[in-house]
Amino acid sequence: MGKFYESIPPNLIKWIEAQQMFWVASAPLGGEGHVNISPKGLKGTLHIASESQVWYEDMTGSGSETMAHLRELGNGRMTIMFCAFEGAPRIMRLFGHGRVLEFGTPEYEELLPPDVRHPGSRCAVVVDIHKVGTVRISLASCTFCPSPVAQSCGFGVPQYAFLSHRPTLYNWCAQLEAAEREHGVANDIVDSSKPHVAEKGLKAYWIKENLKSMDGLPAMKAAHTSRTTPVHGPPRGEWGKEGKELLQSDKQDVVNGSVSAAVGLQKLKTVIDGLDGSEVTRLVIAFSLGVAITAVYIQTVGGPC
Repeated sequence: MGKFYESIPPNLIKWIEAQQMFWVASAPLGGEGHVNISPKGLKGTLHIASESQVWYEDMTGSGSETMAHLRELGNGRMTIMFCAFEGAPRIMRLFGHGRVLEFGTPEYEELLPPDVRHPGSRCAVVVDIHKVGTVRISLASCTFCPSPVAQSCGFGVPQYAFLSHRPTLYNWCAQLEAAEREHGVANDIVDSSKPHVAEKGLKAYWIKENLKSMDGLPAMKAAHTSRTTPVHGPPRGEWGKEGKELLQSDKQDVVNGSVSAAVGLQKLKTVIDGLDGSEVTRLVIAFSLGVAITAVYIQTVGGPC
């Protein structure tokens, strides 16, 4: 049945790292406030600092609910959820308290220096974990399930084949940051004391969309006023021309039904990496039994010819 831990089990760290997306949930303290759930993707933005702490690079978006909830006095509660869409079903939740390290602050720069930072990154969210809920069970053991709903087996979650991450957000934010840099250079020439906020740049978008939550709670506090000009690392295949070509190639593979054997093997490796030792053993035994039964059937009934 489901299990609770005080930290991330070491044997499940690889499974977390193999997931292509996760969800973050938070809420204000007031009963009338809106509960927020945000999907997160983009390769390389989630980091496991230790078995009791994770952090992720939070990208620019049209809302700032998580940031506001974590900063509310006496709050800070949040949950991160992972869900298997391929291979064995599994759902994992990381319960903890989070804190926000905004762009332009020394704490942010320590985690995300310019050569590592992605386009549009507005803060790092660090989560100190106090409980982990996860489950990976067999059908035979699920005849009676009295455990808390917080741990579900994932049998009701459909299976999906991962295509690729979208380069759209990175490409758009890279343009906003380019406008920010051009504005900064021009401003320094005329008057270096003026704030570096381009009319159609990233900080202008933050000011418009990210200062408060939908319930009116303060969200962004420092990034939009920082004199640090946004600089990001080079594309690593996830965005830019290469990212666009990769996305189009993946789409064409699906249309043509020509997903290569190499991709299939990589997906199989991803699934196996997410299994612990006992699960791999059961998988090998099940496969071996299947081969043995097939051999006996052919000897008894005869082959197709």
